[in-house]
Amino acid sequence: MTAVPTAPDQNQSHRRKSEGHQGPVIVNPVLPGFHPDPSILRVGDDYYIATSTFEWLPGVALHHSRDMVNWESLGGILREQRLIDLTGRPDSGGVWAPCLSHTDGLFHLVYSDVTNLSGAFKDVRNHVITAPSLDGPWSDPAPFPSHGFDPSLFHDDGPGGDGRSWALWMEWDHRPDRHPFAGILLQEWDRQERRVTGPLHRIFTGTTLAHTEGPHLYRRDGWYYLMTAEGGTGWSHAVTVARSLELTGPYEADPEGPLLTSAGHARAPLQKAGHGSLVSTPDDEWYLAHLMARPLSPLGPCVLGRETAIQRVEWTADGWPRLGGEPSADDKSGSLPRTIVSGPALQPATITPKSPRDHFDQSDLDVRWATLRRHPDPSWLTLTERPGHLRLRGGQSLGSTHGQSLVARRQQARDFDFTARLDAEPESPLQMAGIVHYYNSSLWHYLHLTWDERLGRVLRVGLCAHGEYFEPVPAVVVPVGAVDLRLTVRGAQGNFAWRTGQGSGWQPIGPDLDVTRLSDESATVGDPATGHFTAWGFTGAFAGLCAQDLTGASMPADFAWSEYQATSDLRLEAR
Repeated sequence: MTAVPTAPDQNQSHRRKSEGHQGPVIVNPVLPGFHPDPSILRVGDDYYIATSTFEWLPGVALHHSRDMVNWESLGGILREQRLIDLTGRPDSGGVWAPCLSHTDGLFHLVYSDVTNLSGAFKDVRNHVITAPSLDGPWSDPAPFPSHGFDPSLFHDDGPGGDGRSWALWMEWDHRPDRHPFAGILLQEWDRQERRVTGPLHRIFTGTTLAHTEGPHLYRRDGWYYLMTAEGGTGWSHAVTVARSLELTGPYEADPEGPLLTSAGHARAPLQKAGHGSLVSTPDDEWYLAHLMARPLSPLGPCVLGRETAIQRVEWTADGWPRLGGEPSADDKSGSLPRTIVSGPALQPATITPKSPRDHFDQSDLDVRWATLRRHPDPSWLTLTERPGHLRLRGGQSLGSTHGQSLVARRQQARDFDFTARLDAEPESPLQMAGIVHYYNSSLWHYLHLTWDERLGRVLRVGLCAHGEYFEPVPAVVVPVGAVDLRLTVRGAQGNFAWRTGQGSGWQPIGPDLDVTRLSDESATVGDPATGHFTAWGFTGAFAGLCAQDLTGASMPADFAWSEYQATSDLRLEAR
């Protein structure tokens, strides 16, 4: 197991061994919506999952649980400019594949900052930061080996370990005559000096699935286990395991093939299963956190992006991990992810759900919100300048990767309604504010209040499809005062509507919207055969509030409230 020093369990009375356990169930995904590349960690009786955030802030989303069934968002870890600066990062660049670990009373967070990912090259800066608490204070970033991405740390603590730490990462090879995924590298990490030391080891070059990345290292019963992601991030994604009696290898891959994959099962509800990490309970129950996706149709568009699920893991007599529970009739290998999973023998820890409506009556943004490439700052975002409102000052266009005034939350259900009350007085066609269904800088649907020289204050629907902007219907004149805006999404179709702030009936505006355009598949452009792409789709869709002022006057746009209401939950339907 990863080096997570845990205090002796002081309350064993409520725990039972896994044999015959009939406790609560885990319903997957446990983190719906855009939450990929999970790194799961236990410290004492607390469980944490850290996930990638790419160009969204705060960087590295963090969730907490005490029973692995119910998970609560703690927001993000990288909340300061000194920890991450995403200005100008490309779509689906930024913060990739974090690894959260704990040793010597400190949390260690390793993460990639990807500044370029198109074509043959990956320009990456890897960093590590430490803190005594997940609330900080976090140290300044120390440089981590940056031959590639997906860095992680393994602390060889516990019985039989020597207490040293080790850095792992995948190496990227841009040369045309080489496979770009060149294998997993290992080097000792000096925790005091915060740098690598000693010889560099290439410990694994992968299986025939190739695209070997996402390494995590564990120790159990005298064996070192290397868990990797393979098969690419699409439909052939997988979790593979190799092991060695020596830390530096050689590592032998599991002869039975992947521990987890949904490849070859087009109608399985959890697709793209891969990129996993392990955790064990105090009673030695093992679980695997991994990414997956739920397409709108078999092998169709994944608007919600890549999500996080948890699987139970059992160990064979000869020491290989296997998915727990009964496989489905068509799952001959037993590696297909389960939607319903037996939970661990832990005391239930329910979480009070938050109201779907945010009245913006706190001094800080709720943890459900994210900002795009820039940290919240009073120069463009404030909750106190007009009490009871979120004030956004107009920034750059939705096509920009600099200075956007956009606050959004993940789409977490196939069907949902997103509404907001907006008060703004644009005086130029270059001033806009409204609600947006956003994937990236070239894919979005935008209902916005603006100004027309002939008509005055109007609502317009603006659509952007791979950078091509168009407005499908004429502008609609709206009266002075606050207006309510609504986005309704039902699977592959979306619709906008509006009403006056005095509660009049909803009036539709614009055509039916093709939501599939806002998907990982639509955003990804390139050649799967070579692994070289000009654009990537890694983030899933967001519903957001935004304001633009291309005159440079920073027009204020005030939102009195916003509500995200899921009208269906595929997780609950799976029960």
